[in-house]
Amino acid sequence: MSFDPRQMYATFRSVVRFREIDTDPVSRRLARCVTVDDMRRIAKRRLPRGVFDYIDGGAEDEVTMRRNSEGFGALRFRPNVLRDVSEIDTSVDFMGTRLPMPLMLSPTGYTRITHSQGELAVARAAASAGLPYSLSTMATRSIEDVAAAAPNGNHWFQVYTWKDRDLVAELVGRAKAAGYRGLWLTVDTAVLGRRERDVRRGYTIPPKIGPGTIIDGIVHPGWTLDFITNPPIMFANVAGREGHDEDGSDPIVLAEHIMRNFDQRLSWDDVAWLRSLWDGPIVLKGIQTVDDARRAVDAGVEGIALSNHGGRQLDYAPSPVDIIEPVATAVGEQVTIICDGGVRRGSDIVKALALGADMCSIGRPYLYAMGAAGERGVAHLLDFFRDGMERTMALSGRRSIDEIDRDLVEWAL
Repeated sequence: MSFDPRQMYATFRSVVRFREIDTDPVSRRLARCVTVDDMRRIAKRRLPRGVFDYIDGGAEDEVTMRRNSEGFGALRFRPNVLRDVSEIDTSVDFMGTRLPMPLMLSPTGYTRITHSQGELAVARAAASAGLPYSLSTMATRSIEDVAAAAPNGNHWFQVYTWKDRDLVAELVGRAKAAGYRGLWLTVDTAVLGRRERDVRRGYTIPPKIGPGTIIDGIVHPGWTLDFITNPPIMFANVAGREGHDEDGSDPIVLAEHIMRNFDQRLSWDDVAWLRSLWDGPIVLKGIQTVDDARRAVDAGVEGIALSNHGGRQLDYAPSPVDIIEPVATAVGEQVTIICDGGVRRGSDIVKALALGADMCSIGRPYLYAMGAAGERGVAHLLDFFRDGMERTMALSGRRSIDEIDRDLVEWAL
């Protein structure tokens, strides 16, 4: 057999393709973010240990936190084939607006510890995707700044009931004036859960400077440079009020802060009080039983978020995915049901809807995305969920949200 260099070169060219060199470090990181867990791994590498543990950790043994996402793995699909799935429609009506998919971004406190843009970046990414975003009372950007950063956004505001009710009324009034569309009232945080990763580290907000902090800063130069070249991190919506310093320079222990400011007397009567301040939709965040879902309907709220605070409050509390069906059976026609917790893929959203949820919401995943790649990371994450939903619906023979029914899933034995 004769050697033909031209043939060898032609064969070599047909099978070898050299990748173009990407000079953008963020693009290179996002290229490695195929799943939420990939974003988590990159965030873990880029963030100081105390910061990562704050967003990644749960209460006590972290059993509930793990079960939140593992619960979706106990559901199997029962796909139908030979259906025309050339067009997939993931859009849904939610509280008077049409959304491109049944997903919203949950409120998370102290978001700027992941990236200096914090809530501004999250709001912009959510608005670009056409999805609602709920700003936390404990946000590090103000109600007004978030509204200005994403003027076309679907903004919601999350309320903690403080002992200072005048402050709550003021915050709600500011949200109304800024054009926010609805409120989330968090009802599972009368006291703070024991988050033992934070306890071990003696974690404060902002972090206290010590030998460990300095070493962490040296080995995480990107985060450190971003942190020190931007304004101090503070609870922007309550800065300057009693118990809150003006510039965020005084570190706080979160559990002590909550015990000092949150009202442990919070009751169902407070829902009626909040309604007197707000004429838009209200969602109760932290419903964990059928009985409380019924009480929420009786209280006249428009939505309930089945949530255990991401496993950060009461360990061994029920996982949202486990209570969707019984809650939907009891009150599904009377209130919007949001599954808040454990969602890690577009297929999880489809599973939740099949059990009877109307929407899902995410918190921790977009904090991982922020830690990995800032605003572009959040946009990448939302595309991941949309693609996952479309693919799952096509492969299971469901062309629209209305076709996602209980027959689609079954619990694994």
